[in-house]
Amino acid sequence: MIGGTIAHRIDPTILTRLGRSRRSVIVTGTNGKSTTTAMVAAAARLAGTVATNANGDNMDAGVLTALMNGSGEIAVLEVDEMHVGGIARAIEPDVIVLLNLSRDQLDRVGEIGTVEAHLRGVVDAHPHATIIANCDDPLIASAAWDAPHVVWVGAGTSWTHDAVSFPRGGHTVVFGEDGWRVPGTSYARPRPDYEVTDEGLVTPTETLPLRLSIPGRANRGNAAQAALAAHALGVDLAQALAAAGKVNAVAGRYATVPVAGRSVHMLLAKNPAGWQEALTMLDVGADTIIVDVNGQEADSTDLSWLWDVDFEQFRRQTEHIPLIATGERGLDLAVRLTYAGCRVTHAPDILTAVRQAPGTRIELLANYTAFRDAKKIFATEEAQR
Repeated sequence: MIGGTIAHRIDPTILTRLGRSRRSVIVTGTNGKSTTTAMVAAAARLAGTVATNANGDNMDAGVLTALMNGSGEIAVLEVDEMHVGGIARAIEPDVIVLLNLSRDQLDRVGEIGTVEAHLRGVVDAHPHATIIANCDDPLIASAAWDAPHVVWVGAGTSWTHDAVSFPRGGHTVVFGEDGWRVPGTSYARPRPDYEVTDEGLVTPTETLPLRLSIPGRANRGNAAQAALAAHALGVDLAQALAAAGKVNAVAGRYATVPVAGRSVHMLLAKNPAGWQEALTMLDVGADTIIVDVNGQEADSTDLSWLWDVDFEQFRRQTEHIPLIATGERGLDLAVRLTYAGCRVTHAPDILTAVRQAPGTRIELLANYTAFRDAKKIFATEEAQR
């Protein structure tokens, strides 16, 4: 991000000058930003060249660096939830993709209501933008409710713990088979313009195939919203879905890498909702599962949220697989897994964990800085072999 930091100090108007000179899409939300951004970029390339921050550097300096480095006609930008306001004000995006909201980095961002209020303000400040919003998330629906140009997508949600009260009035949200509603008010799940099902993406006229190269139910919703963002720029929807479906790795996520004679499949999870979804992506046919957790500023130094993740279900899925906890906060994690009934051992670092893992097929689930560090360590290890 250093290039963007220096450039902004030299010219405080540079973000506006670079951003407003091209069509642009902003992608934001708690989970899935990097994956969805990669999918939007893949689909948007059908309409022109693309500049994008493909490595997840999603604050002001990272966005500016992406715009300086990329000469694309279209800017596809992942943006941190609390930085959307300033960046949107500078570049005036054509499309804003709102994915989901849940607790994340409370020691930096604050409570989830703060984030919803910020995003609602962004939507209100940009009435000409097309909003691609997940109507299955009540917090996202609240943020996008008044948008004059909103595309409601039934993208799904598996984490409802942070949406027990509706931001507009504080009433209780009730979830049922037909979605969510707020009793005593007019607020309820908006009727989706497009909906993700097992068969594909249901449009007003047909059901289009939705085939992905990466795992996870949540990524089907991400792909749908990504394709619809590209569609808002003029790309054929079926072609956009096909392009999004070809994305098979995102900054190392979902990749399988060789380490110490083993094959390591890498998954990232950063908060309770993300962990809950990532647990469903694990290959339970693997020889070993390694869970790697740090507690640095980018992760949130308070890891009490580990107790909100349903590791009890994880135990039922993985009883037959050796489980290793590691990372700077590996002992905290091992305690949580032990209370969940998991049979877990501890390793002092990720490379030791890989080397002592039984078998050759390893599933690695790591949080933000643990994932980043593991990529570097694995690359160094293989370069030295």
